[in-house]
Amino acid sequence: MSSLRTDNDTWDIASSVGATAVMVAAARAAETDRPEPLIRDPYAKILVADAGTGAWEYMLDDEFVAKVAETDSEIASMFEHMGNYQAVRTHFFDAFFTAAADAGIRQVVILASGLDSRAFRLPWPAGTTVFEIDQPKVLEYKATTLALHDVGPTADRREVAVDLRQDWPTALVDAGFDTTKPTAWLAEGLLMYLPAESQDRLFTQITELSAAGSRVAAESMGIHAEDRRERMRERFTALTAQFDVEPMDITELTYEDPDRADVAVWLDAHGWGAAKVDSQDEMRRLGRFVEIADSDGQSFSTFVTAERV
Repeated sequence: MSSLRTDNDTWDIASSVGATAVMVAAARAAETDRPEPLIRDPYAKILVADAGTGAWEYMLDDEFVAKVAETDSEIASMFEHMGNYQAVRTHFFDAFFTAAADAGIRQVVILASGLDSRAFRLPWPAGTTVFEIDQPKVLEYKATTLALHDVGPTADRREVAVDLRQDWPTALVDAGFDTTKPTAWLAEGLLMYLPAESQDRLFTQITELSAAGSRVAAESMGIHAEDRRERMRERFTALTAQFDVEPMDITELTYEDPDRADVAVWLDAHGWGAAKVDSQDEMRRLGRFVEIADSDGQSFSTFVTAERV
């Protein structure tokens, strides 16, 4: 269970859960600069540049990563693993949206969208509406930053500035969401920041809003050994102290609920037909798996997709 989260906490892009979006965008920027990238996000570096979150921006600094490798090779391997994981995850969910669009779905909802740039970088078919739900300050930062660089969306993008713990379904409908149309939903980088009961409520609300033929994709987190989590916290703390980088411990923001529902099982039981892919298997399939010495052998997550029947 998180020690920093409260029922009514809020954040901007440089604090708490909001800052994790910068980490993800930094990973996308780094991947984009690789010789043969899995994904291309030309806007990720723009979004990271002025975010002011300290540690995560160093993911774009090759000299910093090289110094880390000299100090702690296992941490360097973990950085590589984390970057590869983000690239593979983005690639998987990009493909989900491509398949949904090919199936004729023209209504998209990205939950807790953070610095997700799919509304700007994916080639959406004409008539597609992309709804982005997140905290008001997060959406404001993204829209303002991209507008300053003359970046516009490739679909009808609509912001829904509301906390997912509030009445977001009403806010979504008020923004023009049509409950009679099939929808492609995405919960990427979200569920681990919700308590178990909030996860169930979220999928109940999605189900109530979804017409037949709707699709949903989610990143479902596993429970990992606390002793390993503590060892990694200690090593990252030492590393950030050595390089005078402000530390950030994601585990302080997440909820490790042992009774959290298996997303695929939950969806199968509530009117969806679900499938899931182990993230390690997907990383191996794409040639991006990096072995980490201090590992509990479990995948970081499972990628789940489902269709409303």
